Amino acid sequence: MSIGLLDFLSQFVSNPALAITVVLTLAVILVNGWTDAPNAIATCVSTRAIHPKAAILMAAVFNFLGVFVMTMFNATVAQTIYKMVNFEGDSKNALVALCAAMVAIVIWATAAWVFGIPTSESHALIAGLSGAAIALQNSISGINLGEWTKVLYGLVLSTFLGFFMGWIIVKLIEFICRKMDKRKTNEFFRKAQIGGGAAMAFMHGAQDGQKFMGVFMLGMFLAQGNSTATEFTIPIWLMILCSLVMALGTSIGGYRIIKAVGMDMVKLDTYQGFAADVAGAGCILLSSVTGIPVSTTHTKTTAIMGVGSAKRLSSVDWGIVKEMVQTWVLTFPGCGLIGFLMAKLFMWIF
Repeated sequence: MSIGLLDFLSQFVSNPALAITVVLTLAVILVNGWTDAPNAIATCVSTRAIHPKAAILMAAVFNFLGVFVMTMFNATVAQTIYKMVNFEGDSKNALVALCAAMVAIVIWATAAWVFGIPTSESHALIAGLSGAAIALQNSISGINLGEWTKVLYGLVLSTFLGFFMGWIIVKLIEFICRKMDKRKTNEFFRKAQIGGGAAMAFMHGAQDGQKFMGVFMLGMFLAQGNSTATEFTIPIWLMILCSLVMALGTSIGGYRIIKAVGMDMVKLDTYQGFAADVAGAGCILLSSVTGIPVSTTHTKTTAIMGVGSAKRLSSVDWGIVKEMVQTWVLTFPGCGLIGFLMAKLFMWIF
């Protein structure tokens, strides 16, 4: 099932509920590009491989390409997010609950940005949707536990695989380059790291863009009064719209988060930054192909931890890591509770 652009525009103008849903969903996508995407370029900025403004522009372009290109070939992540929660029943209440979930995500993400903490928009999205769905169904039946297990797999994958791939890749680079002229290798990795940052931005768009397009499709079907659609095809116009909004959010910046991830947590050399980018992009590619929704923030930061730990454990500022982990842990109950309460409030008001 799909929706054409002209049909969408007609409904957008005539259906206020759809208009509100679309605006809120696009706001969440904008915030994702604003607060999440800077993680992709944190390492190449921190090692001075590229100027921050140029890095942000590069990230905006490759986020756009990631959303568009990956969705053309594989949209399984969007399908997973769409089927993860149960918004069946009264389509009006379901749409109100979905709007509440979007508001909860924006509140959570903005609060994290104010404090400069790289929270995971993926975790916030999953938590906010789950809390709103539970409020809608008045029970745990609002969650599809079968699809939720993929989320748990993704949490484990992004933690351990990101860390160990970062550790292994940096060790491999050190072994290969052990007898080479350091000045020449530094120049090579400085340029290569720009490519690594572009790859991370591309995979961020590929992974996170699909998550939000799945929510977008859910909102459009609910606005049509259809709460039982199970299969859909993402139209090209939606790929372009979501990728442009995410790119706009990225272009706004996010230097606080770049500093926390790429500068404060670990001091990296250029080859170490390249290793972290390759490890993070590789993990996200694997998860995107297999349809497992993972946190790009989680994956990139654990890859950086692995790279730093390969030198010595004390190279990592574990105080910064502790703050990040606490935020990740709090996101599920915190944003989930906000989503639940906002959904109950919205359904009572409307």
